[in-house]
Amino acid sequence: MHDHNTSEHLASYADVLAGELPDTWTSSHVPADAKADLAELTDRIWDLDLVAASLAEHPLQQAAVLSRPDGAQLVLLDRRDERDGFLIAAVAPRALPDEAYRAVPEPNGIALADDPFLSAEQVAGDLLARYDSALAQVRHNALGGIQPSQPDRVVLTWQQDGYVAAAPADDRASAVLVAHGFVQDPQSGIYRLNGNDTQAQARALREIGPQLDALGIGTALQHPASRTAPTSAPASIPPVAVGNRTVATRSR
Repeated sequence: MHDHNTSEHLASYADVLAGELPDTWTSSHVPADAKADLAELTDRIWDLDLVAASLAEHPLQQAAVLSRPDGAQLVLLDRRDERDGFLIAAVAPRALPDEAYRAVPEPNGIALADDPFLSAEQVAGDLLARYDSALAQVRHNALGGIQPSQPDRVVLTWQQDGYVAAAPADDRASAVLVAHGFVQDPQSGIYRLNGNDTQAQARALREIGPQLDALGIGTALQHPASRTAPTSAPASIPPVAVGNRTVATRSR
């Protein structure tokens, strides 16, 4: 029987597990002396069942965090019940607002056998599938009025703070947006274009349309449904041509 209280066993198990999961995962060990990190991690564990019950009796003493490039994370922790194996749970992304989680069922964690190869199949077929589904729903909720794009069309949405936001579905479209000043939020996946310089913003939008059109990707520009009317007379901005579409003047 392995001693699950040793950090070496937890870390090595996590390394093997990360290498066996679908897609690309990396693992990192959070030791007992990293108390602030462990407390922050505990707050983000997305579970109301097995793992939550364990943590209620045994606060997190160490953990291994498995991370995927898109921001998804899993946490591996000791069982603390004298049984072989570990517990694993989903981790809620830091950047998403609490409101986005409303009405989304928790992708509760599971117990794993003391065999990382067998456990990888269990995680991929159970926890990871539920986590990806819940994560997609939460990220969709976090869009906050931003209409998801389609592979053949990018929807650009004016935000109340003056930014323009988009959630492109195509890597080619994402590259065009980034080349013209859009910055992606790594957690939500939303691309946003700063509106502090409205002339630069308008120029970027004019240039994006033809480039996307050359890739066979159309564009649409919309206001969010919740956008409120301005309370004072703002300076006007010339109409912005996006692809073959001309968008009416926007007020800020």
